[in-house]
Amino acid sequence: MALLIVDLDKYIGNAQTWRETFAAKMPELEIRIWPDGRDPSAVEYLAFMRPDFNALPEFPNLKAMFSRSAGVDGFIDHPRLPKVPLGKIEPPGGDPMMTEYVVMHVLRLHRDMPGYEAAQKRREWRRTRIVRPEERRIGFLGYGLMARPPALVLKSLGFPVQAWVRRPREATEIPMFHGWDQLAAFLGRTDIAVCLLPLTRETEGIFCARTFAMMPKGAMLVNVGRGGHVVVEDLIAALDSGQLSYAALDAHRPEPLPPDSPLWSHPQVTVMPHVARRPTVAQLVNEIVANIDSLKAGGPLLQEIDRRLGY
Repeated sequence: MALLIVDLDKYIGNAQTWRETFAAKMPELEIRIWPDGRDPSAVEYLAFMRPDFNALPEFPNLKAMFSRSAGVDGFIDHPRLPKVPLGKIEPPGGDPMMTEYVVMHVLRLHRDMPGYEAAQKRREWRRTRIVRPEERRIGFLGYGLMARPPALVLKSLGFPVQAWVRRPREATEIPMFHGWDQLAAFLGRTDIAVCLLPLTRETEGIFCARTFAMMPKGAMLVNVGRGGHVVVEDLIAALDSGQLSYAALDAHRPEPLPPDSPLWSHPQVTVMPHVARRPTVAQLVNEIVANIDSLKAGGPLLQEIDRRLGY
């Protein structure tokens, strides 16, 4: 039994680190690094990052695939995508790096740090009313593994926290909205929106002139989803009109963000180069091994992607 790693070693660690880490966790698993294409029939598992399925051979005995990509929109409709279970490789309790990143940006916007930074450049001793946490409503779009931990941290700090998901879900720790018919009500009571949605045909361009108008005047956006969630022209217009007061963007379309993008120089935008989190080789190997163990015991992938839904 062999696992073929496709391009993961280019983004995280290196080939030797992957081999050594797997050898310590699952020594019976042969690790191959693409473009090692010998005997595709021995490959039972694929683990990849931004794969080119046109370049890969067919794997007649493939059992499962593991994607490290933040989303699968770039390849989910590829005609040569093998028809075997596809899973994400994410820590089951979320990633502390994502939690700290989201909380950092929410607190930064909540405490108006951009305003103080601008005042410092003007050498202005700025004194203004400080908004209490209980006055600032935080809304998460998407409430999966990466959203729940920062949402609960912010709730513990006294913020009213709510979430919007696309399909009905039982409310647990925070109020839940669902479906497009409840989006306006959700956004209408959201002062800082945090996007952690997958990018699908439904969510493409979800932050646009129409939805910005649903938000309270002066609302803010933290996008750690995908660049395609935001219509840039509409975002700039909303910021310039005062409908929104600030945006912190970690994901962009395209990436890297072109030098001539107006986002770079807009005074109410923070541009981050897609750095919210970086998992380690050890984290990813642990998750892949746990998934293989589950399959070998007759169970499912731990975080299987529904191809129909795109996440």
